[in-house]
Order: sequence, then C-alpha cells, then structure tokens
Amino acid sequence: MPFSAADFRLAEALTVAARQLHEQGSPQAALRTAARLAVHLVPGVDHAGIVTVGRDLVPDSVTWSDDVARSAQALTGMPGHRAFWERLWEEPVAALADTAARSGAGSGLSALGVRSVLALRLRIDRNRLTALVLYGGKPGGHDEASLRVGRLLAAHVSVAHDSATVQEQLTEAMRTRDLIGQATGLLMARERVDAAEAFTHLVRASQQQNIKLRELAQRYVDAAAPSRDA
Repeated sequence: MPFSAADFRLAEALTVAARQLHEQGSPQAALRTAARLAVHLVPGVDHAGIVTVGRDLVPDSVTWSDDVARSAQALTGMPGHRAFWERLWEEPVAALADTAARSGAGSGLSALGVRSVLALRLRIDRNRLTALVLYGGKPGGHDEASLRVGRLLAAHVSVAHDSATVQEQLTEAMRTRDLIGQATGLLMARERVDAAEAFTHLVRASQQQNIKLRELAQRYVDAAAPSRDA
C-alpha cells in the first residue's frame, strides 16, 4: 500500500525525534526529551511523563512534561489504579478510556482535566518496568492513531535510552579505571611496591572498610592533591 502524505510527515517527524533523543547526553535527559516530544507528536496527548513500576504496582515518577503530568503521576500511585499497572506487567499497553467513568480512583484525574490515559511499556526486567504515560484531556482521546504513533515513539525512546545507558556506563567505567590507576600509582610511590601489590592493598582496604573501590581510590587521590599542588 503506497504511503500517504501524512505517513511521510510522520516518518520525518519521528526521524527528527529519534535524532533529538540520541543527542541527549544521559539516560535521564533522553527520558525528559521523550516526555516533551510525546506531547507534540502523539495525537490526543496533552501531557506526558515517564514512570517506573515495581511489583508492588506503585509507580515512581521519573520525569514529566508539566505540572499536570506530575500531579497525574502522583494520583496513579493510589491503590485504585493498581489494576492498571498490573495490566502493564502482562501486556505492552494499558489504557483508561474515561477517568470520569471510574468512581474513586479516576475522580482525581478527571478533576485535573485528565480524561484518558495511555501507558506504553518501554522496558521490563524481573522487578521493575519503565513506561511512557500519555494523558489526554478528552474521554477516549487515545485512538488507533495515538496508539500507532505512541508505540513508534516508544520504540525510539527505548533504543535511545538503552544506548545512552551503555554510553554512560562505559564513560563511568573509564573514569573508574583511570581513578584506580592514579590511586595505585600513589600507593606504589608511597609504599615502594609494584602495581600488583598496590592494587591488592586497595582491594583489601576496600573490603576492610566496606566501601566501594572507586570511592576509596577517590579518597587516596583527593588526599594527595594538596601535596601535588604545593
């Protein structure tokens, strides 16, 4: 089936969105950008946010597009919404067509002006999932177009977040390696031992003091800084 003009416009918009997501310097920045992009790209969406949900079915807010989204995320942590989050553990999508039609649990959302909710799972592991949550001001505001565009955006967000996470971990690993190398060098000079003995000393001290090796190495480097500057 040939692409329509609307299809080409959507593809172009998602391409631009994907580029913006991948340009972010951290996983957190990618998620903040995702919430902002969702409001502009997904039909029927007025507010958006990112949450993580544990097996206790209580969402934790990660980021939000505005104060309404932030308040809505707090309200969906109430016990009456647990069935909604439980559904997201079982399926990649969960939706509330009309919050005003739900007594108790939905009344707070409708008072905020949020009448429909669409949650799209971004990632899941054994104990926690991450979801893009879209809020609409109209009942039934999330139709097939919302779901289609939302799922495409969620796929881009997931890839960008994972990529930023790997990059952040690699950067941190390199910093840690350099820091431990500096601490090892300081110990070699102070104790007049070789690299293996200095590293063993660091590891043993880390275990005895019950602190991470990187933190201990940072202490050694910080302690030596004044003498190097003198």
